[in-house]
Amino acid sequence: MRFRVLGPTQVLLADGREIAVGGPRLRALLALLLLDAGRVVSAERLIDGLYGEHPPRGAANALQSLVSRLRQALPAEHSTVEFHPAGYRLAVDPADVDAYRFERLAEAGRHALASGDWPRAAAVLREALELWRGPALADVIDVAGVPAQAARLDELRLAAVEDRIEAELALGGHADLVPELRHLVVAHPLRERSRGQLMRALSAQGRPAEALAEFEDARRTLAEQLGVDPSAALAAIHLAVLRGDESAAALHGVDGSATLRGDDSSTSLRGDHSSAVRPTTEPALPSQLTTFVGREEELKRVRALLGERRLVTLTGPGGAGKTRLAIEAAGRVDGDVHFVELAGLADGSDVPQAVLSALGLRDAGLRASAEPGRQSTDRLVEALAERRLLLVLDNCEHVIADVARLAARLLGACPALRVLATSREPLGLAGEALCPLSGLTLPPPDASTEDADDYAAVSLFVQRAADVAPDFTVTAANVDVVLRICRTLDGLPLAIELAAARLRALPVAEVAARLDDRFRLLSMGSRAASPRHRTLRAVVEWSWDLLDDAERRLARRLTVFAGGATLEAAGRVSGLPAAEFVDALSGLADKSFVELTGGRYRMLETVRAFCAERLAEAGEADQLRRAHTAYFLEFAWTASDHLRRAEQLHWLRRLDAERDNLHAALRRATAAGDAPDAAGLVAALSFYWWLRGMRGEAARLAANVLDLLGAEAPPGLSEEFALCVYNTSLAGAGHLPSLGTQRSVIRSLDRPPRQPFLLYLSGISTGPPSGGAEHVEELMRELRRLVGPDVWINALGGMGSGSALMWSGEWDRARSALTTALDGFRSTGDRWGCMITLGALGELAAWQGDPETAGAHMDEAMGLVEALGSAVDQADMLRTRGEIRLRAGDLAAARDDFAGALLLAQRSGAPEFVASARLGLAQVARLRGDLVEARRLCEEALVGGLTGWYVGEATRSEIILVLDEITEQEKAGAASRPGALPSADGA
Repeated sequence: MRFRVLGPTQVLLADGREIAVGGPRLRALLALLLLDAGRVVSAERLIDGLYGEHPPRGAANALQSLVSRLRQALPAEHSTVEFHPAGYRLAVDPADVDAYRFERLAEAGRHALASGDWPRAAAVLREALELWRGPALADVIDVAGVPAQAARLDELRLAAVEDRIEAELALGGHADLVPELRHLVVAHPLRERSRGQLMRALSAQGRPAEALAEFEDARRTLAEQLGVDPSAALAAIHLAVLRGDESAAALHGVDGSATLRGDDSSTSLRGDHSSAVRPTTEPALPSQLTTFVGREEELKRVRALLGERRLVTLTGPGGAGKTRLAIEAAGRVDGDVHFVELAGLADGSDVPQAVLSALGLRDAGLRASAEPGRQSTDRLVEALAERRLLLVLDNCEHVIADVARLAARLLGACPALRVLATSREPLGLAGEALCPLSGLTLPPPDASTEDADDYAAVSLFVQRAADVAPDFTVTAANVDVVLRICRTLDGLPLAIELAAARLRALPVAEVAARLDDRFRLLSMGSRAASPRHRTLRAVVEWSWDLLDDAERRLARRLTVFAGGATLEAAGRVSGLPAAEFVDALSGLADKSFVELTGGRYRMLETVRAFCAERLAEAGEADQLRRAHTAYFLEFAWTASDHLRRAEQLHWLRRLDAERDNLHAALRRATAAGDAPDAAGLVAALSFYWWLRGMRGEAARLAANVLDLLGAEAPPGLSEEFALCVYNTSLAGAGHLPSLGTQRSVIRSLDRPPRQPFLLYLSGISTGPPSGGAEHVEELMRELRRLVGPDVWINALGGMGSGSALMWSGEWDRARSALTTALDGFRSTGDRWGCMITLGALGELAAWQGDPETAGAHMDEAMGLVEALGSAVDQADMLRTRGEIRLRAGDLAAARDDFAGALLLAQRSGAPEFVASARLGLAQVARLRGDLVEARRLCEEALVGGLTGWYVGEATRSEIILVLDEITEQEKAGAASRPGALPSADGA
């Protein structure tokens, strides 16, 4: 198939026949997928595009329905729309989409134009432009996000037209081009490139008066609309016409890399390209031997600030690339630029003299003034009073007070002066604009390996690695190692360059393995660099030496945090007096030792590693570990109580933000043999782990604590011991201590459980009482005597009773119990309890032959699971909905649900849901008559993690029953025809 978006959205078969896609929303979905052909587009992005800022209730289900309709509209044999956990993917070759083909052809034409191959450039660009059938994405232009894409494509089209005209002008087609160029100039009066091409075409035809008139019209239009003069390149064409010089050398110069304005904005492209006309006075900037990588957004910000403000300071930790960014930004500024290196100064009084030297000025007098620096400062004021100049002051931090005084004096006395400073802390002057720098952009955890080198940190590593090891490239075999290096080094350019330099002697895997001792590994920098930039340790030591005693004390104590700290946590754990703490923290933030992002204070890992050495030297490590564990144990229990209330989502986000700290505290308490704190953290975090689908990590952490506790519960830790066992067992662990039945667990409690989620875990691990619903209700009566009138626990018991009644066939009593449980969960505000109960009600309605009610319950449950963001529960709800759809005979939709549940369950380490999702896929295959696939899926479902606990054993029994059914069908020769739909007792 071929797809068109350069005009109305169309789908064509190979023979040219068009496929009718459907209504506007279906075409919009197709267009959104086509704009990222071959890539996964998130469900959130698709919903935003289709419904805007106010999506309807159940938007995720509506999207899935649209995807199903799109699949039906496209030929079945292509199966182009694929489901992924993160969204959907249109599995087509981008070459089959006209927009991608146009961009490739336009790029090829541009390269041919640059190399002087005029015939090829003209032919390729004509082919590219013939793909257009009207405005881009014309029939879906109202979809969110599409106008920006359409504008980008239309701009590329216009640039391709100008490139094609450039090639045809070079081939002598002046006469034929004049009408088209006049039309372009009328349509885009501010595009100087088209105007210059028209002037050249007219002049080549012997019509210089008309060419000069075009220039006058351009000059008047630019002055009236933008208040600017024509660019130097357009003025050069004007001068050539005046002189009667019609040679190609005189008139050519407005190709794809020219400096003429090429859009309808007021932004001139002068200074953006290597061919731009530069002022006669070249900027006195240090030459760079390496390419500039990343920082595009920061570069735009600095250039914008320099256009608006007179003092701009780049701040950030050592090694962040402040100097390089300042050089790159200054190099793109029109006018006089001078660079002043201050790192080598030993005394702040030398700052004015350093600036004089950089400007090429000498002191006028023979005597030194009585006040150090005064004569030099006065001389600077006299020299710069009338000059339009950008002064770059580099590495100001160690002479910050003197730099600030000089900058204030010069900016006050020299109205045309601008200052761009680099420092690890701000100058602290009124009107100062800050541009903070940290590490280069890193791929997010879910980024694909194919896209890794699109991120600046990885790109820098690859480029610098290739400098010392020319054969080095990122491959599938080493990409994880490269990502680990870049992430461990926080994306800091200097650290990455030092690590890449080690590839001269070490394999990349060895470099990654040695980063635990990063200061020894990254100790061989450029001999040409200043001493403080030759090694990673020197970079951090330079900053450490600038701190006062209180700042050093706080800096080393903050290293106990993992993943940053809130203001409250930092103050409590550090143990400093309040006034001293606030001043020290402010100082660390000002000096780029900590970063404040999203209300959290964070140290770069390299800085943290250095300060952790200082913590050990001070003998404070154990004291700080205990303080950190105590704080986060208290926080975990507080959060656990809120997770069963209406503020559930807020506290989930707080726990997410502190996850690294919580797990670090748990690991440290376990390693230190602190059983009560370690077991307490497992207990407090159990519900959170479940809500976030962290089955695998929770099992590993709990198993380590269980090794510490031993085979039996220590005195006073019965509840914590049980939760360690359950968390470990739910990931399919082997032999574990037996806790008996749910009844025995409840009867062993001598107080209400501090973690009520224990009751749910015990139920799915050991199963309900053997006597059925009556025994469940009896058990709940015992529990109520223990805990009293707890609404959440009573709702949980009602859900358990309703489920037992449902499986016993007492459907009316089951519905009543489940409805009561749902009311209880709603009154507490617990979305998770509501979701689980709605899932059970949906199953019950489906069993009773009421698909409409079942669908309504499942829609509400899916909305809740999306709000919670729980991968395990999403897998469970998808599996439940898949079974409902399977029962209704919608095999395609059921297969999508089971496939989605399988991927989520595998990611979460939930073996029972992995198995049940495979069982669902096996049922779909069986009903489609594919008994070989059905048997394979059942056998895979039996592998791993289904023994030793109730839910796993129950799933295992279901799989064996289905295998028996498959065997019977095979014996009866049923492989040649589809099976009957499952009954209420079968699926």
